[in-house]
Amino acid sequence: MMRGYRPTPVSNSTLSFCGTDNSSAYKVDNGLLNNGCFLDALGVVPHVFLLFSTFPILFIGWGSQSSKVHIHHSTWLHFPGHNLRWLLTTVLLFVLVCEIAEGIVSDGFNQSRHLHLYMPAGLGILAAITSIVYYHNIETSNFPKLLIALLIYWTLAFITKTIKFVKYDDHGIGLRQLRFCITGLLALLYGLLLGVEVNVILRRRYMWFRYPTEVKPPDDLQDLGVRFQQPFVNLLSKSTYWWMNTFITSAHKRPIDLKTIGKLPISMRALTNYQRLRKAFDAQMEDGPVPLKGSRWIWRSLRQAFGRPLVLSITFRFMADLLGFAGPLCISGIVHHISSDNHSALPPVKLLGVHFISSEAFLANAYVLAVLLFLALLLQRTFLQASYYVAIETGIKLRGAIQTKIYNKIMRLCTSNMSMGDMTTAQICSLVARDTNHLMWFFFLCPNLWAMPVQIVIGVLLLYSLLGVSALIGATVIAVLAPLQYFVATRLSRAQKSTLEYTSERLKKTNELLRGIKLLKLYAWEHIFRSSVEETRRQELTNLRTFALYTSLSIFMNAAIPIAAVLTIFVVHVHVHSATDFDLSPAVAFGSLSLFHILVTPLFLLSSVLHSTVKALVSVQKLSEFLGSTEIETDQDPIVQTPANNNGNIKSVYALQLQAKLVNRKNKAKQDVNRNFEQQDQELTASAAQEDEVCIKIINGFFTWTQGCPTLTNIDIKVPFGQLTMIVGQVGCGKSSLLLAALGEMQKISGNITWNSLPKSDSEENVRAHYMNGRQSHPKRGSVAYASQRPWLLNATVEENILFDTAPNEKRYKEVIEVCQLQPDIDTLPQGDQTVIGERVRDLGIILSGGQRQRISVARALYQQTNVVFLDDPFSALDIHLSDHLMHEGILKFLRQEKRTVVLVTHKLQYLPHADWIIAMRDGTVQTQGTLKDIQCAEPELFEQWRTLMNRQNKENSTELKRKSFRRAMYSRDTMSLATEDEDEDSSTSTDEDSLRAELRHRTTIPWSSFATYLRAAGMLLLPLLVLSQLTKHSLMVAIDFWLAHWTSHVIAAQMESAERNCTISRDCEFSHSSYLQVFCVLCGLGIVLCLVTSLAVEWTGLRVAKELHCSLLRIIVLAPMRLFETTPLGNILNRFSTDTNTVDQHIPATMECLSRSTLLCVSAVGVISYVTPVFLIALLPLAIACYFIQKYFRVASRDLQQLEDSTEMPLLSHYSQTIEGLTTIRAFRHEQKFKKKLLEHTDANNISSLFLSAANRWLEVRMEYVGAFVVLIAAVASITNALYSQVSAGLVGLGLTYALMVSNYLNWIVRNLADMEVQLGCVKRVSALIHTQPESYDGLMTPAQVPAGWPKYGEIQINNLSVRYDTSLKPVLRHVNAHIKPGQKVGICGRTGSGKSSFSLALFRMVDTFEGQILIDGIDIAKLPLQMLRSKFSIILQDPILFSGTIRFNLDPERKATDKMLWEALEIAQLMPVVKALPGGLDATVTEGGENFSQGQRQLFCLARAFVRKSSILIMDEATASIDMATESILQKVVMTAFADRTVVTIAHRVHTILGSDAVIVMKHGAIVEYDEPEALLEQKDSVFSAFVRADK
Repeated sequence: MMRGYRPTPVSNSTLSFCGTDNSSAYKVDNGLLNNGCFLDALGVVPHVFLLFSTFPILFIGWGSQSSKVHIHHSTWLHFPGHNLRWLLTTVLLFVLVCEIAEGIVSDGFNQSRHLHLYMPAGLGILAAITSIVYYHNIETSNFPKLLIALLIYWTLAFITKTIKFVKYDDHGIGLRQLRFCITGLLALLYGLLLGVEVNVILRRRYMWFRYPTEVKPPDDLQDLGVRFQQPFVNLLSKSTYWWMNTFITSAHKRPIDLKTIGKLPISMRALTNYQRLRKAFDAQMEDGPVPLKGSRWIWRSLRQAFGRPLVLSITFRFMADLLGFAGPLCISGIVHHISSDNHSALPPVKLLGVHFISSEAFLANAYVLAVLLFLALLLQRTFLQASYYVAIETGIKLRGAIQTKIYNKIMRLCTSNMSMGDMTTAQICSLVARDTNHLMWFFFLCPNLWAMPVQIVIGVLLLYSLLGVSALIGATVIAVLAPLQYFVATRLSRAQKSTLEYTSERLKKTNELLRGIKLLKLYAWEHIFRSSVEETRRQELTNLRTFALYTSLSIFMNAAIPIAAVLTIFVVHVHVHSATDFDLSPAVAFGSLSLFHILVTPLFLLSSVLHSTVKALVSVQKLSEFLGSTEIETDQDPIVQTPANNNGNIKSVYALQLQAKLVNRKNKAKQDVNRNFEQQDQELTASAAQEDEVCIKIINGFFTWTQGCPTLTNIDIKVPFGQLTMIVGQVGCGKSSLLLAALGEMQKISGNITWNSLPKSDSEENVRAHYMNGRQSHPKRGSVAYASQRPWLLNATVEENILFDTAPNEKRYKEVIEVCQLQPDIDTLPQGDQTVIGERVRDLGIILSGGQRQRISVARALYQQTNVVFLDDPFSALDIHLSDHLMHEGILKFLRQEKRTVVLVTHKLQYLPHADWIIAMRDGTVQTQGTLKDIQCAEPELFEQWRTLMNRQNKENSTELKRKSFRRAMYSRDTMSLATEDEDEDSSTSTDEDSLRAELRHRTTIPWSSFATYLRAAGMLLLPLLVLSQLTKHSLMVAIDFWLAHWTSHVIAAQMESAERNCTISRDCEFSHSSYLQVFCVLCGLGIVLCLVTSLAVEWTGLRVAKELHCSLLRIIVLAPMRLFETTPLGNILNRFSTDTNTVDQHIPATMECLSRSTLLCVSAVGVISYVTPVFLIALLPLAIACYFIQKYFRVASRDLQQLEDSTEMPLLSHYSQTIEGLTTIRAFRHEQKFKKKLLEHTDANNISSLFLSAANRWLEVRMEYVGAFVVLIAAVASITNALYSQVSAGLVGLGLTYALMVSNYLNWIVRNLADMEVQLGCVKRVSALIHTQPESYDGLMTPAQVPAGWPKYGEIQINNLSVRYDTSLKPVLRHVNAHIKPGQKVGICGRTGSGKSSFSLALFRMVDTFEGQILIDGIDIAKLPLQMLRSKFSIILQDPILFSGTIRFNLDPERKATDKMLWEALEIAQLMPVVKALPGGLDATVTEGGENFSQGQRQLFCLARAFVRKSSILIMDEATASIDMATESILQKVVMTAFADRTVVTIAHRVHTILGSDAVIVMKHGAIVEYDEPEALLEQKDSVFSAFVRADK
């Protein structure tokens, strides 16, 4: 309590309710109501009534039921006026606290304690708390009748306060007395609360009404799966996130998953917000036509849909900013009253026997200011976090709505946009992942756009009131430097964007390197691709340096501008004012310093907000362009034929025929009724005969993918009902395009597409309706079971891929599995048909071969019970047995039994005799169509060509069909690529999966060892610089503030000395600021320099670490053995180069800088406060314990929620990408609605993770800032007490309070950054673990100079007692193998799956561990050769064609050793010369990623050409002709035999005919050679294994 406020000492023995120093205190001569003490005593009555009336219900009634009744959150039901009641009660508590404070201050003027001045207010606080607790319990139990106690309480309180207020007014007590104002406010508040209570009665009708209102909880609360309770809890829990306590603490015991967080409330779900957004879009369209270009209409729609909650967030932000200025003002007031010797205030007025003080006297009390500062901080932080939460919640809702809008657009997107590169999958995924997030963060930062100008204006005005004109100069300095910061932020954004481009390019190359690592190692090209990645990385690092430089400048300016502004202000202030002016007091200095901390924040945020705004504008522009892109026709309806088309007005000829048959079967009595109908039928008889049972008909069709030349020209085809139609032709002739044109996926230039369907009922009436409707409208195309040429799989289980969201039928499912021969493949999968497969899961190691993927895709088409089935080249990736089985059992038997219309695109001409209708394509047009006999007559030359190929195939079939017992012997192409040659490796695979799961759910403490690894990578020069610069900088910052306190304290001392001396001569009163100012300038200058040094040190440390870690990672991955890639999921490795590297590059330095700055600031603040008031250390212990447990629980929950947010984002983005890739299939099946439903599920899962993470962040910040508020309160009270009784200087008090406010600001940032650092260090840990992989031994015992020139010249292979294994911990896959392959010999290798065929070929390249025996090639042991040299001397053609992005020249010859002549020769041999010559650029024509701009067959031909270019003496072929048509394969087989006539060729056989012409055949079994001889000799041996393959099914 301030000195001078108690003129007489207080006697502790004279304690009574009305006091004993006033003889008139108990006099009631003028009436009881004219006695001040009695009026106060009267106010106690309502409080006592409430406490005694509610006590039994609260503590006895609920206590007895607490063990019996569990009140679930579904019973929460807010009564009318719920939020208003909480707000009024909060204001009531604040006013009652002020009443207590006013009573205590007033009581200081009395000689004895007057309890009536503050005890009623204390009871009032207890009653107010009891009322809200009581109300909450009544509300949760939904028993409003018990609110009668509150109704009586509010009535009594309102009456007593009104009487007191009226009596004060009668005695002339007015607004100048604070207690009068408080009493009036209390009367008003009690009156309003009474009104709220009456409103509950009127709305709920629970009293005085016969029929009360029946009210049920919202649907959300009745759903026990909804656990996000923020919209439903009371205002206190909502503002403090109290409901999150259980959630946060339980996360420490068990991991948080989607089941834990439950479902979203209905109002927050993507569908709800999408409907709101669509309604806004529709309203814009109703107002006028929406422009095709421009984004203004989107902004208007967003404002209409989501503007209201944003206004609420802005309101909260305004209130928080206004309350934020209470801190500097209270600090200034506290320091001013401490430092001022004159504590006089207006004398209190004594009326009604008690003292009344004015508001000026009340606010002149430093303790009062400390309490007000504490309350202001609590409210300010609460409003600020409420603003943040509302804004981020609105942003998340907006993101979900826009993502749903984008997905709906994708479902209508024209396929040509994708196929021709106008719009890529990556661009759409970027729109979903990045641009929607840009809009979300814009909404989060949007309140700053409105709040910052107000905050800046008020801050400058307050500074001006403290410092005068110098404040304007300081503000001008900040305003002048702010554009510079915006410039830096703009450059930073450009650098980041440029870096992102190189990062994308590097990841693209790295992805190609990893996916083609086996080929690269086999061809010894890994160093070429590594150099390419390193070159891109160098360009990326160049941009990263620019990014680091601008980041350093941004950090430097954030720290240096406030120092420069403060220095400028104090220099100007000292020089502008006269030497005798002592205006530079601690109150002014530290009040202005606190104001500067507030003022600088919006100016620094300005660049971020403007940058976010620019991003949002660009994103909305992209969104506008996307929403305006071309769409397909919603239904490819048949064209109604008119007489002008000479085809009559018909819809379905088949329906008319059926109708005619039905009519003949009906009762003759109905003939008259149907006479007109029959006449029409007769008129159409001629056309019906011509178009017998046509399902699909295209007339004069011209189709294109782009606006240029048509891809398909003059298409006239028909597909008959219930029959098998085959489409044949050479590679690239337009077979697949014809199917897509029929499905409506291509752009139709001209022509008509007619889809006819069977009526669902055979009744006459339905037939007539079907016919008559055909005249008026077009039938919609039904669902078509479509299996694309490139198999498309869902990221789901095998069973879900086959069922494809249709009703499960176990019998049918088993039939389809048997027809497609999938059971053996399912048996090899880890979880059988419950194994998750798909593109995304390929990254987790579940890699299916092309044949497996193709058969699952076909199985999906067969399982669906649709009338029409489209199969696009389903045999391309299958061997002859699987092809024949699928053809006979699947198509000819299974589908024909169901009388389904089948359209089959194939290269297998041997199946043509089974076709009911044949369409031959050539160069984008129909060459001919008809039955096989029709074509034999019309096109004899074409038929003869087909017959030749068919005869060849029939011959092959007779030798290659395997009996059932050998079924799995020849389909190793269709086994999992992940599976190895030995079954024992399955256990290793499962172990790797277990370790992956353990890694994903790793829940340990902060990985400080990873932090040590990170710092070690920085080197011994940067690390000490980083540590010393940080410590020195923050020490200097403290020194600057200490010097300011010392300086201003001396100013006050000089002022007091001059006042004591009462000097009149200015020279005697002169105080020199020069020495203090000089030291201050030097310290500030050093501080600015150190700010630059620390910012540069942090960023350059991060840059050095990024360079070292990526370089080491890339080097070890390239040199790693193939075993790493076979046992480690590819996506796992790729994530080290993408997500983890990006974290190391850009995020860890920023987090480390922010963490170190926040930590050192808080440590400095605690040190300064403890120095000023050592007693603070006592209070620090419980606060530290509270902070420890808060951060302990938060870090675990935050880490889980961040991982959950990331893990739910992956399926969401994957759903977009898989939808885009399978868009044709989805639309063919008519599954758009089902996929939209899945999208909503994925979006809601991601959004609820984001909402819980946002709520968890708010939970942390509210608590840490409340702890910070307590720090300020304790520091303020302790400092005031020390200043009043221990003579601590006012400058130190101001310093301590200023630093206490810093603790409040930075405490939560420590925990937030600690949690972020913990997650980010996990990236360093994963990268470091991969770096420790043991590389292959590339060095050999022989140097390249010791190897004979031109080796291997002959290609002789001698294998002696060879035993190999994939790893030292695994069993051998080859055991004691001996073989001798002569120079130029053609050898075929066959055997069962797992027999060691592939291991045999890999051993030649030293891709496996040879632990016994040797391989001699031209007399040289390959184990002694350098690995790079060995592999560069061989050629191999793998099963799956692999092309890399770049040019055709680069794909054929990455080493750039071949001439153009050699390249063209190789292309001519591979039958690709015409294709390449037709491309722009020829050999330099572009190849897209994965060779997607070429067909599967063409990609395989390029791989053949690649092998021809090397011209090595040894060639390994691993089923190189699986994806090409029969004619081309026949030519290539001859070419290979010719081009490699004098070279050694080893063929891994999957088709028997490929090795029947070999010089020798090797038959392998269980890793050993069981037969090795000429094929003729083996066939002569009746008991040989080889002859058994041939003889078994003859």
